Order: sequence, then C-alpha cells, then structure tokens
Amino acid sequence: MRSLGPLLLVVVLTGACEPAEPPAHQRVIGGDPRLGRTVAAVYGCTACHDIPGIGQATGTVGPSLGAFGMRAYIAGRLPNRPAMLTSWLRDPPAIDPATAMPALGLSESEARHVAAFLYTLR
Repeated sequence: MRSLGPLLLVVVLTGACEPAEPPAHQRVIGGDPRLGRTVAAVYGCTACHDIPGIGQATGTVGPSLGAFGMRAYIAGRLPNRPAMLTSWLRDPPAIDPATAMPALGLSESEARHVAAFLYTLR
C-alpha cells in the first residue's frame, strides 16, 4: 500500500497558491482576483501597504491589507462591501477628503479586479 503523504502535501501546497473564495456578500461582479493582484502591483500599492501575494517592497504608510477580506470597515469607518470598496479604490479623497490615500486613476474595471483580490486576503 502506498503512502498518501506526498500526494497530500502536493494538494495542500498547490491549493495554497489559489486565491481564497470570498463569501457571497464580498463577491465582486466582473472582478478577477488574479488580475487584481497584477493591477495592485502595477499601480504600486505596495509603496504604502503591506500586501500578501505581491512580491515587492512592503509599505508602512498605510495599513497592512493582509486580512482585508475579514474586515468590517474600509478606512476604519466605511462598510466593507464591494460597491463601496470599488468606489473607494477609484477615488478615496472624494469619499473622505481627509484621507492620505490618493486617487490613482484606476478605471472601474481595474477597481473591481483589485477589490476582488483584496477580498481573497484572509
């Protein structure tokens, strides 16, 4: 009889590479988490935030986004829901003029992809 140990290890390790599926209330229509990871890297989000899954420098200006999908609020006070997060990512100062987070010029689809990625962070 063969041992299942090595096969089980491969399954566990490859499964860890896939983004976690967020709960239904955090699913972003038209958002692709893999594209969102790429968009976040291209726009340099790690200049201010520590973001797991993006292998670049980790910023410390903004909060770590490591467990973003488990947070109840965006920026400490906005309900953490897909429509709000997408709006926030597109233009944070329009929602909170006192925020230090700049508007980076994300398109609607780019913001949906980044939101979908952030919700996989648990």
